[in-house]
Formats: sequence, structure tokens, C-alpha cells
Amino acid sequence: MKNIRLVLLGEFLLFLGIFVFNVLIESGGLSAVVWYIDLPSILIIALVLIPGLLIMGAWKDFTKAFSVGIKPYSLLELKNIIEAVDAAQKLTVFGALFAIVISGVQIMGRLDPSMMGPGLAVCFLSGFYAVIIEFLLLPLRLNAERKMNEEMDLGE
Repeated sequence: MKNIRLVLLGEFLLFLGIFVFNVLIESGGLSAVVWYIDLPSILIIALVLIPGLLIMGAWKDFTKAFSVGIKPYSLLELKNIIEAVDAAQKLTVFGALFAIVISGVQIMGRLDPSMMGPGLAVCFLSGFYAVIIEFLLLPLRLNAERKMNEEMDLGE
């Protein structure tokens, strides 16, 4: 993986293509794309992920993950980058679970049968967003781990 940014772009385009294909087949049109947009869920995940990384002091190392393989990093820096991406993965899951619980409580708070379907759909979107973010974070971690292994081999 020489350029992680191209890998991430390729993954994003692959995911987007599969998503659009699925929406067109299942729902019958692009108007169904709005069903998959829930700004509060995205905000909750972001408000757990970004401040969490900042509080842990891992934000700078996390941003470096996007340039591993482009810029040279020491073994210690690569280890810190891997830990920062790992923290981002965990914070993403925690943020999604937090959003799911909030949505679930809101659904249970007003048990209107006509609102149950849309409420559950919103509840599932947080998990969907977490999967997308994890899908993009995984190559960052693998790229940093490979680069660290290469550096360790060269050091011997």
C-alpha cells in the first residue's frame, strides 16, 4: 500500500457503488438515499470520536495515519499511530452504541405503532455509520502495521 489515500478513496468508491446499486435494486430509486441520512446519529458518533481522540492526546497521531507510506515515520511514531487508529475504532463503536441507546430510549418513550418502523430505522443507522467508519479505519491500521513491520525488518 504505497499511497493510503488512494486505497481509502478506492474503498469509499467501492462502498458507494455497492450502496447505490443496492438502493436502486431494493428501493427502486435514488430518492431512498435520504432514508440513510440521519444527522443526529452522525453528530453523536463524531462528538464521541473527535473529542475522545483530542482528550487522549491521540488526534495528532491519528491524522498522521493518513500519510503513512508517504512520509517517513520512526517505529515509535508508527506504534503511536497504530494505537491512535485503534482508539478511533473503539470510540466509533462506543459512539454508535451511545447513539443506538439514545434512539432506543426515544422509541420506547413514545411507543406509537405508526412511528416504530421509522424509529427503528434511525436506530440502525448509527450501527451502519459505525460500519462505514470501521471500513475506512481498517486499512489505516493495516498500512501502519505493515510499515512498522517493514521498518523492524530493515532495522535487523
